[in-house]
Amino acid sequence: MQTAIAKTKTKMWAGGRSPFNVSYGKLMMWFFLMSDSFTFGAFLISYGSIRFSLNHWVDHNYVFNEFPFTEAHLPLAFVSLMTFILIFSSVTMVLAVHAGHKMNQKAVEKWLLLTILGGLAFLGCQAYEWTGLITGQHEVLVNGVIEKWGTTVSHNPWGPMVMHNGHFVATPGPVAFGGYFFGITGFHGFHVFTGVIVNTIMLIKTKRGDFAKRGHYEMIEKAGLYWHFVDLVWVFVFLCFYLI
Repeated sequence: MQTAIAKTKTKMWAGGRSPFNVSYGKLMMWFFLMSDSFTFGAFLISYGSIRFSLNHWVDHNYVFNEFPFTEAHLPLAFVSLMTFILIFSSVTMVLAVHAGHKMNQKAVEKWLLLTILGGLAFLGCQAYEWTGLITGQHEVLVNGVIEKWGTTVSHNPWGPMVMHNGHFVATPGPVAFGGYFFGITGFHGFHVFTGVIVNTIMLIKTKRGDFAKRGHYEMIEKAGLYWHFVDLVWVFVFLCFYLI
């Protein structure tokens, strides 16, 4: 009788089949991702409200037209490459989870490593993009004087074009662009960096055989949920900043 009572007390769910049909850890991860999606949603809604309340905004075809190791102007080509890298890393994460279901440790290690490399490649591309925007020198007409600006949270050299001394030159654009662009893409980049750290920890634990000893790779699934969320958020960031 005492044994039966003890078992009843330690059982987490005693009402029949669990309505969620997932483990506690997965459920909490879903709750976390839901709360994080509210944060990103608030940022993007705020950006949209400012973006569409102004008569002029940056032209994406001019701002994002650089590509590494070439002088050619390729609008959105580089950010499209970044998007492909991140989506591909999501595919490798799916394969890592699938290998975990099959208890294939070597395959989990391989796909996790490729996912980590994809995340690092994305972060490297973002660092290159940020560096180009911040250090770029663009002529801007300020109070009748030509100045050279980079794109920062306080300077936007992508304003309306005006005629000055026989040629067209840009005027200062909405300051809000830099703040929102660096703030939101930086916040997303921080999530990617966190995901790389988490996946690196998962790779180390996999190599040590921790999950094989447990008899399951559920931790890989939890890390995968986070990584897929980061990839999904990027789709909305890409849409808002680079396409609309």
